[in-house]
Amino acid sequence: MVNASIVLFKHTVTGIAPLVAALRQSGVVSDVFILDNSPTPLAGCELLDAKYIFTGNNLGYGKAHNIAIRKTIEKNLPYHLVVNPDISFDPEILKKIVGYMDKNTNIGHLMPKVFYPNGEIQYLCKLIPTPFDLIFRRFLPQQCTRKRTERFEMRASGYDKIMDVPYLSGCFMFLRTEALKDVGIFDERFFMYPEDIDLTRRIHRKYRTVFYPEVSIVHHHAQSSYVNFKMLMIHTVSMIKYFNKWGWIFDSERRDINRKFTPKLPT
Repeated sequence: MVNASIVLFKHTVTGIAPLVAALRQSGVVSDVFILDNSPTPLAGCELLDAKYIFTGNNLGYGKAHNIAIRKTIEKNLPYHLVVNPDISFDPEILKKIVGYMDKNTNIGHLMPKVFYPNGEIQYLCKLIPTPFDLIFRRFLPQQCTRKRTERFEMRASGYDKIMDVPYLSGCFMFLRTEALKDVGIFDERFFMYPEDIDLTRRIHRKYRTVFYPEVSIVHHHAQSSYVNFKMLMIHTVSMIKYFNKWGWIFDSERRDINRKFTPKLPT
């Protein structure tokens, strides 16, 4: 019913095994694909109950996931789960997600509630970002951007009810295969970072993109681009490609969507 894909880069079997086990124990996952972008193959990969694919090159996040997504489309399975290796969850949540998606066939993409390991919520429901939100904001003191950040992350919603969201995080993307057939898979021009914005946005044009807080996951999140200069450069280049595609200042679709979700958003 569901295929899942995980992209690795210099991970270990012990680090990824609990996630693979949770996917297997859910009772709804058909194949688990591990796409390994590491310089060398994963030692002990044969111990995992998964289809291991060593790419032989660092293809990038979206391009690697696309290998598995194409297999899901070929088999005509109804759903595909894109999940980060640093995610943990109760296996039972996948049955609940499938049940909700089955009843709401207009949903193309769903994300559950996401917590840090310490129990704090991760604010991953967002508006369509502007260049300020993705690039310039990070170079300013937090006190100068707090109000804008809270609006961008839709914090006024309370994160306590099912709601449509124009941009959902890529850490856990529960995707309807028919929607992917319709709007396309990950744009492989993006090596890393904005591929989830781009895909959510394309799905949102024709389907609902939904935050589903009836179930939750834990994301052991590390913002590597904030501490690693190389990752910061990759992030910046990818953001430039994203805005070259969708528009920097003149993006009427972004303006209209953000106005819809935040009526008081200034023009």
